[in-house]
Amino acid sequence: MGDPSVIRVFDTTLRDGEQSPGATMTTEEKLQVAEQLVRLNVDIIEAGFPAASPGDLAAVKAIAQRVRGHDVAVAGLARANTEDIDAAWEAVREADQPVIHVFLATSDIHLKYKLRITPEEALEQVKTMVTYARNLCPRVEFSAEDATRSDWDYLCRVFELAIKAGATTINVPDTVGYVMPHEYEMLFRYLRERVPGMDEVVLSAHCHDDLGLATANTLAAIRGGARQVEVTINGIGERAGNTAMEEVVMALRTRPDVFQADTRINAREFVAASQLVSRLTGIPVQPNKAIVGQNAFAHEAGIHQDGVLKNRLTYEIMTPQSVGWDDTRLVLGKHSGRHGLDARLRQLGYRLNAEQLKKAYARFIALADEKKYVTDDDLIYIVESSLETPSAI
Repeated sequence: MGDPSVIRVFDTTLRDGEQSPGATMTTEEKLQVAEQLVRLNVDIIEAGFPAASPGDLAAVKAIAQRVRGHDVAVAGLARANTEDIDAAWEAVREADQPVIHVFLATSDIHLKYKLRITPEEALEQVKTMVTYARNLCPRVEFSAEDATRSDWDYLCRVFELAIKAGATTINVPDTVGYVMPHEYEMLFRYLRERVPGMDEVVLSAHCHDDLGLATANTLAAIRGGARQVEVTINGIGERAGNTAMEEVVMALRTRPDVFQADTRINAREFVAASQLVSRLTGIPVQPNKAIVGQNAFAHEAGIHQDGVLKNRLTYEIMTPQSVGWDDTRLVLGKHSGRHGLDARLRQLGYRLNAEQLKKAYARFIALADEKKYVTDDDLIYIVESSLETPSAI
């Protein structure tokens, strides 16, 4: 399906991401995020779960209308029943590229305790409901919820039926963040080898971060043949969250030798997207978060500062500008060296000679021992007061 070196990005910030505790957004806020996702150049926006509430349906519909004229699909999520599918179609039908995303659980534990149906009844439901959705919409994604805890041969039967019923994308979710990367890669290879028609559809990965493996698992799925990734901005989502879009995209871009694949994403919009989603949801981004955390391109250790100032490649595998930051941030604290101090002072407009720098550095270290970070105002005071002080002191 299409160029195998291009990975589709299916963003579910507005659906799975919004299911983060406390992350609910108004329709106007969702529209702001949707417009930012267009700037990022995502392939598919999963705009919500229309059957969840009239408000959700209205929001998905508004997004479908707002992003018309851009090369982006809009998906609505639906359980495998006619009411949900009808609601999803009502919400996305006005999109340039509408998608109905139908899901049904396939693991024994979900079938027995949640759905209370037999595996055979589930197969019949998949066949009937995917057919129903495809009769409404030209693009249908089918997800086997809890796929990674399902029997692999049963999954093959489920996906074969879904493809025959008209599914255009097959999604293999690690719904509870349970799988290990090598297992997930093997599962994708297994499905590609054994499911008739799998080479005619798009194979998709959707991971959760309960064990901190969402990005690793998504990348493993790409190695196994996935050509679509389901992700969120900042990795927000249920429980420990979803796979972070920025991490997957930059891993592919930084290691073309490993993946020979890339996305259409405009990575320079990552920081803007991260900060917008954080502000609207009230969910802060941890400082050491990869790519978009405030410390992702910050260096305090003197050895690191010295290296980065001589050649960025010593401690940076991508440029801050490539993902939307202004520049590397040299954080001045007790671990910083003389080279880092001199570089920061030069940025502030001061050119000190060796003797002046030596004195300023001594005062800087004394202050850094007393407080975590030395601010620009502190540095200006240190330099100005030193320059005014007679050299004998």
